[in-house]
Amino acid sequence: MDIKELQTFVDVADAGGVSPAARRLGISKSIVSRRLLRLEAELGVQLLARTTRGAALTEAGAIFRDYAARACAEIDTARETILPSGELCGRLRIAVPISFGTTHLAPVLAQMARLHPQLHVHASYSDRFVDMVAEGFDCAIRIRYLQDSDLIARRVGPIYGKLVASPDYIRAHGAPEAPDALIEHQALMQGGEAWQFLDGEKIITVHPQGRFKADNATALVAAALEGVGVAWLPDAVTNPYVASGALVPIMTRFPPPPAGAYVIRPPGRHPSRKVRVLTELLIACCENIEASSVGQAVKINT
Repeated sequence: MDIKELQTFVDVADAGGVSPAARRLGISKSIVSRRLLRLEAELGVQLLARTTRGAALTEAGAIFRDYAARACAEIDTARETILPSGELCGRLRIAVPISFGTTHLAPVLAQMARLHPQLHVHASYSDRFVDMVAEGFDCAIRIRYLQDSDLIARRVGPIYGKLVASPDYIRAHGAPEAPDALIEHQALMQGGEAWQFLDGEKIITVHPQGRFKADNATALVAAALEGVGVAWLPDAVTNPYVASGALVPIMTRFPPPPAGAYVIRPPGRHPSRKVRVLTELLIACCENIEASSVGQAVKINT
């Protein structure tokens, strides 16, 4: 039984169709279809019921999917075990936030690919929260405060940020001096998140309101620059604009507590060695950034 056919079947089952699985694998739909047909012919059963909307697992396919996934994972582990010490192989599929991914995380992923020539690194850049199991990701990297979830998270470093607004906004609306004053201001948000601020050692949580929402920090910076509202944004995003005077730190007596960068993986699994190695690289990267920022007026960390 061909391991590629098994893995292709698992990807089709998880993605819900041949087309999304082909995009995930980076191959043509015809190749995916041929692999599925060969696997079904060898097993002598139909695993997938093809429809105009995609592909649904048959009863046999639903049973076989879990066995096939475990077999693929075991073979990947076996391959890594017999390789030279420290070498990785197979595929690592990662969901990466676009706001930080292209600048801070892409070099780490490139380093991992360079260090492990037999490893296929597939990174998907988006600020949306992906369905890791359904979309076939080994892990995801998420930024800011981690919401309640059944996913397993490993914190790799702190994220420092501040509340900012444009000079035009401040002239027109003033600047909040305390967290309870935020209710009088337009907040630029990613969703319905809560903002936290430090009053000494006490954490104050507020639920801001605003008419502008976006799923990535770059879009929120653009809105802040236009004077649409106030925004809680990471230092790594706002530093150039603060330095130029285009954005101004506000409510500095109540700084936000550090958020975090996390490696997230699905529940119920032991982390693969690929995910463990990536996690350690990210921790080292965060430590280097934090160490290099000591003594600077503004601290940057991802």
